[in-house]
Amino acid sequence: MTDPVQGTDKQTVLVTGAAGFIGSAVAVRLAGMGYRVVGCDNFNDYYDPALKHHRVEALLGPAGVPCETVELSDGEQTAALFERVKPALVVHLAAQAGVRYSLKNPAAYVQANLVAFGHILEGCRKFNTQHLLYASSSSVYGANAKTPFSETDQTDAPVSLYAATKKANELMAHTYSHLYGLPITGLRFFTVYGPWGRPDMAYFSFARKMLAGESIPVFAEGKLYRDFTYIDDIVEGVVRLLFKPSIREGQPPHSIFNIGNNNPVQVLDFIRTLEEAVGVKAALDFQPMQPGDVPATHADTNKLQDWVGYKPTTSLATGLGEFARWYNQATKANVSYLK
Repeated sequence: MTDPVQGTDKQTVLVTGAAGFIGSAVAVRLAGMGYRVVGCDNFNDYYDPALKHHRVEALLGPAGVPCETVELSDGEQTAALFERVKPALVVHLAAQAGVRYSLKNPAAYVQANLVAFGHILEGCRKFNTQHLLYASSSSVYGANAKTPFSETDQTDAPVSLYAATKKANELMAHTYSHLYGLPITGLRFFTVYGPWGRPDMAYFSFARKMLAGESIPVFAEGKLYRDFTYIDDIVEGVVRLLFKPSIREGQPPHSIFNIGNNNPVQVLDFIRTLEEAVGVKAALDFQPMQPGDVPATHADTNKLQDWVGYKPTTSLATGLGEFARWYNQATKANVSYLK
């Protein structure tokens, strides 16, 4: 197929964090479109590495996507990666995730989200990458009272270190775009869920506890709202934006987009939908709102629609149904990361 960015066939795309939830799905989609995709991951133990290796075996392997073990916070390893791969396009999804974990291990976020991103920017600069697309987060909106969140809203008051590192990524990207004319696009993801997700995410941990007969922690009386976005919708947005960088006369070629479902759901309603999907009633353990949490997230997706003609549409019932089917299959396979 023809690459919309340059017009040549089967350019190389580097996907970082390719053994991760979003990274593996994006890598498989790009490989299916005919691109040469090379993945990398550091396979850390933030959650069970067995799940990451299983994604490589079950998803990346059949798609023909290699996944190298690389520590991006190591400048020499990152430089060597770019030298080997010479990517035309980079999708940077590797990061230290999790709001609450950033309260326990801030150093991990500095290394994985700041130092590593600096090395990625340098690699893209030196190898004249045609487009760098990177993951930001809806967390950058902090406790903004105005909803839905728009890309033009102020984002200078983060309430967690995780959010602060993602905001820093946006500023670093803007600077490189301004200085070197490097096309860069940042994506503010809103509460991604679906099959092959991370065990630390609410829907995943809730399902595991519910099926084990354990109570689930529900913060702020379940009155928080989240804009849950299905993984396939995220991938569609990523791919469309990857091939349409923001090239505008007189401005740095850097832009930021929300990718969310534009339909926030109260956590209690989310739990009821999950109960229907897994067929188990949840025992609720109500707890106070946690430090770093925000009352609501709600994506304004007008910019995304205007630029690439796309808006996520998967309903929560459909998405959680797909997750439940995958979880049931994984349970039957007796995989370690569900135990």
